[in-house]
Amino acid sequence: MLTEITPQNQSYLKMLIAYRELFYFFAWRDILVRYKQALLGISWALIRPLLSMAVFALIFGKIANLPSDNINYAVFVLAGMLPWQLFAAAAMDTCNSLVNNPHLILKVYFPRIIIPLSQIIVHLVDFSIAAAMLIILMFFMNVDIGWTILTLPFFILLICFTCAGTGLWLSALTVNYRDFRIIVPYFVQFGMFISPVAYGSFIIAEKWQWLYALNPMVGIIDGFRWAFFGTTHPYFRMTLTISILYAILSTLSGLYYFRKMERFFADKI
Repeated sequence: MLTEITPQNQSYLKMLIAYRELFYFFAWRDILVRYKQALLGISWALIRPLLSMAVFALIFGKIANLPSDNINYAVFVLAGMLPWQLFAAAAMDTCNSLVNNPHLILKVYFPRIIIPLSQIIVHLVDFSIAAAMLIILMFFMNVDIGWTILTLPFFILLICFTCAGTGLWLSALTVNYRDFRIIVPYFVQFGMFISPVAYGSFIIAEKWQWLYALNPMVGIIDGFRWAFFGTTHPYFRMTLTISILYAILSTLSGLYYFRKMERFFADKI
């Protein structure tokens, strides 16, 4: 018989508030470990997206000559890359977060949800640094910043909930099925090409827009580009609605599933 180790007489929200300092400690620990003994340190948060932007700008902007809606292609692709890299990195790290920390789970009780969520905070720091860099590049490249930039906090919140919902599902499922440690990186790699990172959603044929919109990252990436550049396309409302629904449903269902399985993590880790 599996052993339940989660206290059942306490509110989950109250426990999370009570352990808020541990949540901060985990996030800070992972940030320090991420760049420990790295020669360039936190500068990698800028170097990675810049290198990716340069490669995409060369291959898709110069060689393939993909349209960028009359926006400088380099900043256009970087605006799409920021939310995608946050989601991709968070998905892969949260997937392995529980199985990589058996020493913590087996020794003492604390809300296990802290472990995958702290991984998202780590990548959110990188995201914030890269987003600031994008705004600086827009300034130097004379790309106008309009009132739509005020909606950026909404889209940041949306990608955070998307990462949280996806991460809760993946972290809990990986405890039961280690196959996800192998499957997720392939899905992430494939997902980048079916998301509007190197191109705009406006190049997708009208008859395929409904199918393309089922990818929840489409509405988020289009939303970031709208926030930064004020550009949109006829199907933006549809893609954004699907992204919002996915963020809400994945977070609520992920929280329920994670809470249900948490009591058995110590037996299966």
